[in-house]
This record gives sequence, C-alpha cells and structure tokens, in this order.
Amino acid sequence: MKNEGLLLVVSGPAGAGKGTVVNELKKDENIRLSISATTRAPRGVEKDGVEYHFMNCEDFEKMIGEDGFIEYAQYLGNYYGSPKKPIVEWQEQGKDVILEIEVQGCEKVKNAMPDCISIFIMPPSMAVLEKRLRGRGTETEENVLRRLARAAEELQLAKNYDYVVVNDALEDCIEDVKTIIKAEKLKAKRFHFE
Repeated sequence: MKNEGLLLVVSGPAGAGKGTVVNELKKDENIRLSISATTRAPRGVEKDGVEYHFMNCEDFEKMIGEDGFIEYAQYLGNYYGSPKKPIVEWQEQGKDVILEIEVQGCEKVKNAMPDCISIFIMPPSMAVLEKRLRGRGTETEENVLRRLARAAEELQLAKNYDYVVVNDALEDCIEDVKTIIKAEKLKAKRFHFE
C-alpha cells in the first residue's frame, strides 16, 4: 500500500489564529509547512526562508511566468504565492503539506488540485478578532481597519471550504484540525493498493 501525503489549505482572517494552529501542527514529523513567497517587507524579527521567502516584484513575476507557483495572489498591494516544487516532492514522499494562504489562493489551489483539503479557521466573533489584531502591536490603525474590513469579506467565503473550525479555545481548535487530518488520511480513496 502506498499513501501519498495530503495537501491541506488553511485560511482565515488575519488574527484568527491560523498561524498559531499551523505552528502546532508542524511539530508532527510527517507534516511540512509550505513557506510562501511574498513581496512584502519582513515584519519585526521575521527571517527569509523561515516565515516567508522574501522576494522583489521582478523575481516574483519571473517565477509566475515559469509556472513556479501552485497559487499566487495579491493582498494589500503585495504578492503572495506557494512555490510548487517542494510541495510536489513532499507529497510524493508521503508527507502531509500545509499551505497557510489567503482565501483567493485557496480557490486557485482547489481548482488546480481538487484533492486538497481546505480548512477555514474562524474567530469566535469580530470583537475578538479586533482585540487580537490590536493586541499584536505590529499594525497601524489604518491596517487594523483594512484587515477588519477584509475579514468581514473572508468570513463570507468560509462556506466554500471543506471544514470550518472556530478558534475560541486554542487547544480545542488544534485538536479539531488534527481530527480532520486523521479522518482524511483514513479515507479509502487515499489508498493506492499495489
């Protein structure tokens, strides 16, 4: 029996906690996190190749032309994309791959790779989301307001995902996502009998 790794798409509004959930999941030795490329500037102590692959616009657009991304999108004036090569290689090795991406990117991944599993991390309320965004201390007031407006739009798209998990209590949210992964791995369609 051969079981190819899963491709998991995790999305949600900024401040919903998707990054925290993904950081917990990637502690599993069978899970790989696809590191997105972006043209935005690093924030705080972010390092190239850790949180993102930081690129200039010219290099990013060259990679688009070479079909080097599974998906890419523009968000708040910057490009974000998921490099294709490592994702394909990890899946072939039986590793599960997580893409932590925006809702625009999820639609593109679902079109390109219909077997992906999409999970939307939902905040318990807009008030909690606003508190989390302000608590970061990394955003200007203008960016907080833009992110809240964008979050309202993104929440309307949650219905397009395979799963929606509310991040009220972090530990419960993480367990819910682990349960989804386990159930998906046990689906008969995922097994190839040789």
